[in-house]
Amino acid sequence: MLTRARTGLRSFRDNGYTISAPAYRRIAYVALGSLAIIVLSGAAVRLTGSGLGCPDWPRCYGQAIAPLKVHAIIEYSNRLFSGIVSVAAIAAGVLGWRRRPFRIELAIFGTLLPIGVVMQAALGALTVENHLKPGYVMAHYVLSMMLLDAAFALAWCSTFETGQRRKSTDRLGVWAVRALLPIGALTVFAGTAATAAGPHAGGAGTGDVINRLTFKGDDTLGWIVTRHGAIAVVFGLSVLAVLAILLRPGGDRRAVKPLLVVVGIIGLQGLVGLLQYNNALPAELVWVHVALATANWLAMLWSVGAAGQLVPRGVPEASPPEQRAAAPVTAPSAPTAPEPAGAAAPAAPAP
Repeated sequence: MLTRARTGLRSFRDNGYTISAPAYRRIAYVALGSLAIIVLSGAAVRLTGSGLGCPDWPRCYGQAIAPLKVHAIIEYSNRLFSGIVSVAAIAAGVLGWRRRPFRIELAIFGTLLPIGVVMQAALGALTVENHLKPGYVMAHYVLSMMLLDAAFALAWCSTFETGQRRKSTDRLGVWAVRALLPIGALTVFAGTAATAAGPHAGGAGTGDVINRLTFKGDDTLGWIVTRHGAIAVVFGLSVLAVLAILLRPGGDRRAVKPLLVVVGIIGLQGLVGLLQYNNALPAELVWVHVALATANWLAMLWSVGAAGQLVPRGVPEASPPEQRAAAPVTAPSAPTAPEPAGAAAPAAPAP
C-alpha cells in the first residue's frame, strides 16, 4: 500500500500541468497576505460586536445570504472573505507539487495551508456554536498565528532557490534570534488572554451576553494586563540583547534590519496599549493593537528567516561579508627566483 501511495504521489508530481518558480512565488505571497488580512477582519468582527451576527454556521439565520442587518452583514462578509483565503491556500497547496523545479519543502509547507484553513473553519463553527467562549476565541487566534508561520515559511523559501543564500557560521547569533520566537509567542498569547477578559467579547452589537475570563474575579483583566505588559517588556529587552549579539565583532548581521522593525513595532504597541488601557479600551485602538501584534509576529518570522540556516559543524563555509570586510589585507610575498640548474649547495657552517 505504501508503494502504491508513493507511486501515485510521484505520478501527481511529475505528470500534467506545471508552474514556474516565479509564478508560484506570487501565489505564495498572495496566500500569506490573505491569511494576514483575515486575522484583521476577524478582529474587526469581534470588536464591532458582530461575533454572533450570524448565530448559525455555515448559513446565516438559516439562509445562504445574510439578511440586511448590519452585524449579520459584517460577520457574513468575513466568512465570504475566508472563501477567498481558502482558494489561495488550496492553490498554494496543490501547485506546490506542480512547481518546477520541484522542492519537497515547498510542497509540504503549501499542503499545510489548506489543512489549516479547514481546521480554522471547523474551529470557527465550534466557536459560534459555543457562544464565543473565550477558550475557543483564543484558540482561533492562536491557530491563525500558526497558519501565518506556515504561510511565511512558504513565501520565504519560495523567494530563494536551494543554495542561493549563504549559510551562517554565527551559531550564537542565529540561535539567539530563534530563541526570541517562544518569548514573542508567549507575549501574543498573553494578549489574547487580555482580550478574552476585556469588554469586547463580540456579542455587544447583537445583545448577546458572552462569558469572559474571570478566574481572578473583577481583577482578572488588570491582573492579565499587568502580566502581559511585563512579558512584553522582557520581549523588548530580549530583542535589544539579540541585536547586541548580532552587532558584535564577527556577528552575522543579516537579521539586524528585521529586528529593528520588531523594536519599532514593540514601541508602538506599548504606546497604543497604554492609550487603550487608560481610555477604557476603545474598540478602534484595540484593533490597532491586534494589527500591530500581527505585524510584529510577521517581523519576527522575517528575522528568523533573515538569520538563515547554520553551516553543519565541521563543514567550512565562507565567513560573513562583515568579517571579510574587517579582515586585514596582507600583501602577497614576492616570488623567489628559481636557482639555476647545477648551482652549488650552500656550504655548511663550520663547527
